[in-house]
Amino acid sequence: MLLNQLFKSISLILLFSTTSFSQDNFQSLIFNPELKKNADAIVRSSNLNYTIEARDKIVITEKRIVTVFNKSGEKHIQAVVYYDQSKTIKKLEAVILNSFGKEVKKIKKRDFLDVSVADGVSIFNDTRAKYFDYTASSYPYTVVFEAEVVSNNTAFIPQWFPVSNYYLSVEHASISIDNQTDIQLDFKENNIENYEITKLSDFNYEVNNLKAIKKEAYSPSFYQFAPSVKFALKQFSMLGVDGENNNWNEFGKWMSDKLISGTEVLPESVVNQIKSLTKEAKTDLEKAKIVYNFMQNKTRYISVQIGIGGWKPMLASDVDRLGYGDCKGLSNYTKALLDAVGVTSYYTIVYGGHDLRDIDQGFSSLQGNHAILSIPNGDQFITLECTNQTVPFGYNANFTDDRDVLIVTPSGGKIIHTKVYSVLENSQFSNAKIILDSLGGFKANLNIHSKGTQYDKYRRFEVQTDKENKLSYKNKFSDINSLEINKIKFENDKDQVVFKESVDLSVDKYVTKAGGRWILQPNVFNKFKSAPPRYTNRNLDFEIDRGFIDEDEYKFILPSNILVEALQDEVNIKNKFGEYHFSITKLDDNQLVFKRKVIINKGQFLKEEYKAFRKFRLAISKHDNSKIILKTTNN
Repeated sequence: MLLNQLFKSISLILLFSTTSFSQDNFQSLIFNPELKKNADAIVRSSNLNYTIEARDKIVITEKRIVTVFNKSGEKHIQAVVYYDQSKTIKKLEAVILNSFGKEVKKIKKRDFLDVSVADGVSIFNDTRAKYFDYTASSYPYTVVFEAEVVSNNTAFIPQWFPVSNYYLSVEHASISIDNQTDIQLDFKENNIENYEITKLSDFNYEVNNLKAIKKEAYSPSFYQFAPSVKFALKQFSMLGVDGENNNWNEFGKWMSDKLISGTEVLPESVVNQIKSLTKEAKTDLEKAKIVYNFMQNKTRYISVQIGIGGWKPMLASDVDRLGYGDCKGLSNYTKALLDAVGVTSYYTIVYGGHDLRDIDQGFSSLQGNHAILSIPNGDQFITLECTNQTVPFGYNANFTDDRDVLIVTPSGGKIIHTKVYSVLENSQFSNAKIILDSLGGFKANLNIHSKGTQYDKYRRFEVQTDKENKLSYKNKFSDINSLEINKIKFENDKDQVVFKESVDLSVDKYVTKAGGRWILQPNVFNKFKSAPPRYTNRNLDFEIDRGFIDEDEYKFILPSNILVEALQDEVNIKNKFGEYHFSITKLDDNQLVFKRKVIINKGQFLKEEYKAFRKFRLAISKHDNSKIILKTTNN
């Protein structure tokens, strides 16, 4: 009843409202109840219009109405405008309606908060945002938002996502582009065929009644399956700098000539210094490592509000003088240093993040959110992350690995693929000597060597205090009661890219006693404690984006009053999802050796295969948590 009242009340308010929204903007507010299923919010209406008035002028208008059902739904409001020196905000307003459809707040342009969204890593470092801050006293409530922005940056026409995230349903969404110039406007549709999206005419789409998508375990990146349309002008302007865009080669040539060229000049003293540091190096790779170490020790990254639309790096000489820069500036500075010692490298645009998101090699346009550096190495490329002052040379796991990126060369742009870390590279090897005492407790020394994507844990451990690191281990081994972490030692081998942990720990009571027997769980430190969730009807295909291998070996020294009655049989499982091997053997009267190996394969799989994958993971969890029985004697 409350929701029905809300929708009817909003209809009346919008019919008689003095705002520019009318009932025609989004029709009736009584919607299909199926849209409420799995939804934290509903986009009642989203109407986007781009008017391209000239090569250097585009007008963007947006009318968006969102009903929010809970706290989680507030991220779907998107009543925000991003702007920089290329954009002018002509109109900005919002209206808040409560659960009865009554207007409770009207937010004018001057009431919006104005903040920088720069983080020092992202390309868009001179971008600001205007948004409003509203704390709801009750749910549901509705936000009516309207904005108009004029931009002289036509290099970037925002991609249209009719549904932008999980747990969001859409009653109505549309986009229309009015190209008033004779410049060709290109477009590319993605996943449109999988949704009931109507193409009304060229550059005019609409969709109605899109149900909310529930996120499922191991779902691929939302960008991989969500419907969207990209747009790009063949001839564009960025703050007065004109460009041509018929393919990636041409677009990359524009970036090289107009954004990069002229920014790489270094002071002669710095050139002489870096040449002196590398004079004994025998290969380009050795030189590159010295240069990278020099850059890391000399600079730090911060937000820099400078450049054409957030895309032009600051001068390499300024980075050197100031000792800081953003992703663009630091990557360009490192490139300038490498140029000085004769090592080829390429300024590179990428979508950075844990999700594997590619630059679309089939559609040239302004894409990406991060800048890195790529060094040719045979038929591969070494990636340098220049914003991190601790990362090893060439290490890019979990942020820029395994994705298509754009390298910018003097002769043009080219799409390449960054390093893919194999299952065997993403390894963790552990061994432990565990001495059980007569009371059922133990003392142990645990050693762990991690590589590839698993090496990345060094970032956390090296910045935490000793107290915080001890707490991290206690949380990791939370199933062991009364655990004490006595001593921790780390070694970060950046040359071999191996992170080594040595942990001394103890526990008063580990085994479970039952009469004259002990019940011991041999997998002490590295177990799969649970399996992926069960779905009666899974809706999405699933993906394991990064495979890995774990190998563990623990030697148990038993007290003299303990005998081994029986041991489990060896377990070997192998399928398309990976492998699992488990064994426990007796060396002599008072020693046992536990061995375990888990391989999880990288891959994309159909939703129909999820049940088999879950069964595999359940089997691992079952054996990981299994126990053996030991017998006590009177000695």
